[in-house]
Amino acid sequence: MDKYQIKKLIQYGTYKGELLNGKLVETHISWVILTKKFAFKIKKKMQYSFLNFSSLDKRKYYCERELLLNRRFSDIYLDVLPIKSEGNNLSIGVGKGVTIDYAVRMKRLQTAKQMDNLLRKKRINKTQIKVLAKKIAAFHQRTDIIYTPFNKTQAKNEFNDILSVADWIKTNLGNSYADLIEKAIMNSDTFLDQNEQFIAKRIKAGFWRDGHGDLHSKNIFLYQDPVIFDCIEFNDTFRQIDVLNEVAFFCMDLEAFQRGDLSKQFMQTYLELFPCMKSQNEEKLFTYYKCYRTNVRAKVNTLRAMQSIDKIEINKYCIEIKKYLNMMDYYNGEFHSPN
Repeated sequence: MDKYQIKKLIQYGTYKGELLNGKLVETHISWVILTKKFAFKIKKKMQYSFLNFSSLDKRKYYCERELLLNRRFSDIYLDVLPIKSEGNNLSIGVGKGVTIDYAVRMKRLQTAKQMDNLLRKKRINKTQIKVLAKKIAAFHQRTDIIYTPFNKTQAKNEFNDILSVADWIKTNLGNSYADLIEKAIMNSDTFLDQNEQFIAKRIKAGFWRDGHGDLHSKNIFLYQDPVIFDCIEFNDTFRQIDVLNEVAFFCMDLEAFQRGDLSKQFMQTYLELFPCMKSQNEEKLFTYYKCYRTNVRAKVNTLRAMQSIDKIEINKYCIEIKKYLNMMDYYNGEFHSPN
């Protein structure tokens, strides 16, 4: 589907014969239509180095993967439904016409309980963080262990993929931010060269698991029993990672909200249940993963800026890009430090 069809679906489309009357939430790779009871997630027709939603068959396949994988976390994922087109009519689910796309149907949750919104309002306490840490630790303990050998070249490529947007960053943010990227890539390559055997030992020790892959506050609803959703389905290598990589993303996100206190509390509780970081080398690896995650956040915000034609929106993305590149530089100095 394209933007025109999405707007048409929201305004005139139906589900079970009733108008959707939905609200659109857009990410760089999907559209989400929120109705009173449900959320319908539709993948954009696109292809990057890290995902391929270019064909209808591929989008259907990854919708089904999303349903299967996310049911490990919660029961809000309901089914995958076709989007039908007949003449000027668009419908989700049952309907006549040609299938033009697919949607993952989920239960609608309260936006007010979305964790990133609560962080902005400073309405999160350490008790909630402890409950969440226990839930994530329990999931990591029971999910599949991954013994695939460490691929250093792939790890380097994943970090260095930010080069795909470096020209845009240099043109729009200046040479200084492009220099931060070059420095981080150089230090990342060196770190991976020096720690290849150490990371391989962590794989043999069972610390690489089939996790979430995109664990941050926007993908969590803080009900009494926290709801975790929207894990990565489009690239297994992004999800089958060291558990330290997984929780590093979450802790980095808390620190981006200037809540280092919650980050420390989370790790304290998590490590009591899943002791996966005991040595100084593991602490440096944890910081390296935080550096990598800021890199990814900077890249994602750049991709969003590149898709936008709204100057105000682009400026907001630029503020985020600068924030994450500065954080990347800080973590880079921490894991690269000889002390």
